[in-house]
Amino acid sequence: TPLYSSAASDVYKRQLFMLSAKTIAIVKSTAPILKEQGEALTKHFYKRMFSHNPEVIPLFNSAHQMSGMQQKALAEAICAYAANIDNLGVLSTAVELIAQKHSSLQIKPEHYPIVGENLLSSIQEVLGEAACDEVIKAWSEAYEFLANILIEREGQIYNEYASNRGGWEGFKPFHVIKKERESSVITSFYLSPKDGNSLPLFKPGQYITLRVPALNGSTIMRNYSLSDKPSQNWFRISVKREASTTPEAPNGYVSNFLHDDIKVGSCLEVGPPCGEFFLDVYKKDRKPLVLIAAGVGITPILSILLAALHDLPDHPITFIHANLNEDTHAFKKLINELASRHVNLKVHYCYSELSKTGILRDSSTSTGFVKAALLESIIEDRNADYYFCGPKPFMLGVYADLQRWGIPLSQIHFEFFGPRQELEIHQTLTV
Repeated sequence: TPLYSSAASDVYKRQLFMLSAKTIAIVKSTAPILKEQGEALTKHFYKRMFSHNPEVIPLFNSAHQMSGMQQKALAEAICAYAANIDNLGVLSTAVELIAQKHSSLQIKPEHYPIVGENLLSSIQEVLGEAACDEVIKAWSEAYEFLANILIEREGQIYNEYASNRGGWEGFKPFHVIKKERESSVITSFYLSPKDGNSLPLFKPGQYITLRVPALNGSTIMRNYSLSDKPSQNWFRISVKREASTTPEAPNGYVSNFLHDDIKVGSCLEVGPPCGEFFLDVYKKDRKPLVLIAAGVGITPILSILLAALHDLPDHPITFIHANLNEDTHAFKKLINELASRHVNLKVHYCYSELSKTGILRDSSTSTGFVKAALLESIIEDRNADYYFCGPKPFMLGVYADLQRWGIPLSQIHFEFFGPRQELEIHQTLTV
């Protein structure tokens, strides 16, 4: 995302001279052993940190902890950092992604020493003799280097939040002014500031953070994409009720809390919009837009679609939405109405289950999964800007297809909920 990654790049350039060639060489030399021991290291790290510093537990997603996703993501991030510590092209993009995420969760400078102390101790405790004093000293310098970059960039983001018209820092109370069922599993919540102030503009595709009470008396934070276009008198999020996927795993706490306990008039704590995935409506080199969503991945994609139709009314747009079936399909009526009014909008729906009648209603609907053959039959001009979001298997497939087509990375944009290395993109890290 050029607008944001350039800001992170400037921060990186100012800090790079602080690392010695010796430190860089030592850290890079640890990449192989970190790759081998990475997940053991990060599992130990999180266990250690939550034991020694329980005050940071609310900053982390407990569901991702239980599934091992967070440990795996951090392990891959550490390995990528070690291998690319001197690679500006990789790290400037990574810094922006991490800084936006940290800012959404209100990570502040005082949190970095906690993470650093537990990470360095974990390296010593897990790697043993391989973590000699020289290695620990180099990693201490490398961690401080990265922490300073993130602290500076996150400070810029916080200042941007607070200085924008209608902006704020931290969390502020919002009322739920409307609750609307979109499908059998997705419900929209319309949020308005309790103080009556105007809302700041956000970039279509970005998300907000909700902070809700937990059963243990603490709080839990979750990011939810904004599903409406900017310049409204509300923020809209559209939330899927997350059910347990295994007998030992609980239902998604926050999504079920929102569906069951939050009513019109309820109050929620909301953080400012942020995120590096968005449509730049002011981009000069404009190519056709291809928007591809699966399931609840429609939320940021719908915001992008609505903004594009408003700000780029004649621009060619191809919109593809995959769902399990018609019952789980959200926003179909809205999309059909948009397609009837905008001749530049081409729409296709794909269901992985057959309809109850077994009959497809029209040629704009298919059954099966979003694969290369389907994309080839729908997309008229491959030289386009692609935006996509959805479950991991869907994302892996779409990304692989675009790679096979030779689409430049600069034209591939996505929101991926999990370790981005699974898409084999070395330009990004995730936490």
